[in-house]
Parts: sequence; structure tokens; C-alpha cells
Amino acid sequence: MSNVLTIAQKELRGYFASPIAYIIIGFFALVFGWFYFVSITFFMQASLQMGMPGQGQININTMAIRPLLQNVSVVALFVLPLITMRTYAEEKRSGTIELLLTSPITDTQIVLGKFFGAVALFALMLAVTWIHIGILFVYGNPEWKPILAGYLGLLLMGASFLSIGLLISSLTKNQIVAGMVTFAVFLMFWVISWAGSVSSGGWVTDLTSYLSIIDHFDDFAKGVIDTKHLVYYISFICFGLYLTARSVDTERWRG
Repeated sequence: MSNVLTIAQKELRGYFASPIAYIIIGFFALVFGWFYFVSITFFMQASLQMGMPGQGQININTMAIRPLLQNVSVVALFVLPLITMRTYAEEKRSGTIELLLTSPITDTQIVLGKFFGAVALFALMLAVTWIHIGILFVYGNPEWKPILAGYLGLLLMGASFLSIGLLISSLTKNQIVAGMVTFAVFLMFWVISWAGSVSSGGWVTDLTSYLSIIDHFDDFAKGVIDTKHLVYYISFICFGLYLTARSVDTERWRG
């Protein structure tokens, strides 16, 4: 486990040794801030309308935070390929992959270390957004449990994307190719349920709905933690990391 943590720390330091981490976190925070402003503005306008006689009450978690987290999940689709595209591709291009593969560590430790490093960066991105959420608790009274569930869903969804991004990066030496292919695969898993929606129903609809990453996130955004969604994301992550380990093993024997 110490080898895994060492690699993860090296990866995380590597992100911050270049402008990559600062640009990604800054862009993510900027876009989150914009969506946050739009969501709160819409909520305030709706609150004024609901405050009129004869109108009901609205909930800030439902009207503001849930749409905010759903919008953030869309932003992750564009940002996460930037995290994984250099992970293996850059090491292959520079030749440092040979030093890594000949060191006294296993393929599993390499894969897990790089994965945890990427997940740590994504967790930092999410942590920055807690500044905005904290403001809501200062001036409002949102429910904290649905917010935690939503962030858990974002973290699991991001980790699933990252596991696939690492796999794609391990298959090429070109960062641009890795980034573009990763985005295309992400998009495929994002819209796969659309194919089922235009079918006549039955097992095709059920299958595409189950494979869709965003469909599993919807319940988390509502504050619901369902076991089937946890099983899906954990299985997705394990499968992606397994394929990545096989790819790294192939590279080791090829070298």
C-alpha cells in the first residue's frame, strides 16, 4: 500500500508541477460559480413568486442544488479527459514508462497509484466548490444529507470516468489522441440511454439505461443513495482498472 500512496503522491505533485492542475481547478471553479449564480438567481425569483398569497413553498435543495449538481456532472464530461490524457501517454512519449515498469512494483500498484492521484485531483476540484455551498448554510437552511449524497455521486461518477480515461491513455503515446478518444467514450456512456429511448422498449431500453452513467447519478442528485448505483459505479471502476492493468502488463512484456 505504501507503494500505491507514493505513486499517488507523485502523480498529484506532477499535476501541480505544471499549469495543468491550476487551469483545470480554476476553470472548474469558474464554471461552477456561474452555474451557482444562475441556480441561486432562479431560486430567488421562484421564492418571490411563491411568497405571494395562495402559493406554496419551495425547497432550495430541489430548486437550486440538484440542478447545480446535474450541471456540474456535465462539466466533468469535458474536464476529466484533461486529467487522464497525460497519465500514461506522456510517460510513453518521454520514455519514463520504461523506468516505471522496471522498478520493483507491480502493475496493480502502478495502476492504483495513478488512479488515486487522479481521483485526489478531482476531489480537490469538488472541495473548492464547498465554498459556494458553505455560503448557503450561512444565509439559508439547506438539507446537508442530500448535498453529501450528491457529492458522493459526483465523486463516484468522476472515478468511473477516470478509470476509463487511464485505460485509453495507456493505449497511446499522444496526449491529444488520448484526450479526444476519452471524451468520445465519455460521451458515448453519457448518451447511450438515448438509443433505448427511441426503441420500442423491452430489454434494449433496460440495458442502455443501466449502462448510462448519468442515469445512475440522478438518484444521488436527489439525495438518494441506492445500492444498485453503488454496485454499478464500483463495478465500472474495477473493470476499467482491470483493463488498464492488463494494458500496462502488455506494455511491460513488449518492453
